[in-house]
Amino acid sequence: MYGKLVNSSKVLHKFTVDLPKKHGRGGQSALRFARLRMEKRHNYVRKVAEVATQLFISADRPNVAGLILAGSADFKTELSQSDMFDPRLQSKIIKLVDVSYGGENGFNQAIELAAELLQNVKFIQEKKLIGRYFEEISQDTGKYCFGVDDTLRALELGSVETLICWENLDIQRYVLKSHAANQETILHLTPEQEKDKSHFTDKDSGVELELVECQPLLEWLANNYKSFGATLEIITDKSQEGSQFVRGFGGIGGILRYKVDFQSLQSDEPLDDVDLDDY
Repeated sequence: MYGKLVNSSKVLHKFTVDLPKKHGRGGQSALRFARLRMEKRHNYVRKVAEVATQLFISADRPNVAGLILAGSADFKTELSQSDMFDPRLQSKIIKLVDVSYGGENGFNQAIELAAELLQNVKFIQEKKLIGRYFEEISQDTGKYCFGVDDTLRALELGSVETLICWENLDIQRYVLKSHAANQETILHLTPEQEKDKSHFTDKDSGVELELVECQPLLEWLANNYKSFGATLEIITDKSQEGSQFVRGFGGIGGILRYKVDFQSLQSDEPLDDVDLDDY
C-alpha cells in the first residue's frame, strides 16, 4: 500500500553481541577481567560504527536526514561521542533514546518514543521540498508541472525528477475498454466526476465500456513511479506550504529535470485523461 511509503520501518542489518557481566567469576583476575570487558565493549562500539558507515554513507555522503540512537545501556552515548563513529554521521544524530528491550522489540519501542520528533523532521523536509517547488515557479524556470494531465505527460517523458503527491489525493484511475473500437481508455476522475456516467459509455455507440481496472491514482503512482525514473514524495496539507500546494495545484505535481513546453505537447495527440488541472 502507498501509505507505507510515508510510515514504514525496515531492519537493514542486525547482529548479536555477548558482553561479559560487570562481575567476573571467582578466581578470575579482576584487572584482567575488566580489561577483557573493556576490549569487548570497544570492539562492539567499533563494529556498530563500521556498520553505520556502510549503511548510511553513500557516494561519500550521508544518505539519511537524521539518526536516532537507541539502547538500554550507555552504549548509545558512548557511540555518539566516539572517535570511531563517522563525523559525517555524528552531525546527523537528532536524539538518543532509552529503550527497555533489545532486538526488534527495542527497535519498535524506539520508533514509538521518537515518533513526534520523526514527524517534526518530516514536517521540515516537507516545507523545504515544497519551498523548492515554489521557487521553480517563482523563477519561471519551466522545470515544474502540476495537475494530473501535465504530471503524467512529464512522467512519460522521463522528465520528472521528484513527483509530489498529497497523501489524501482523491482521484481514481480507471482503465476502460471499448470492444467496438478495440481500444482502452484511461480516465482519472474525482469523486464528483465519477457521478457522471457518461465517462463510462462509448461516445460513438453509447454502449457501456468494460471496466478493466480501477484503483486510486496515488496507489498506481506509488507502484510505478520508479519505472519513470522519478522519486516520490508524499506530502500532507498540515504546513502552510503543503496546504497551498493542495489547494492551488490540485495536490499533484513535480519538479522536472529540464524545461517542458506543455502547451506544445497539448497540440499533439492528447492523453485520454480528464482535465483536472483546475481540481
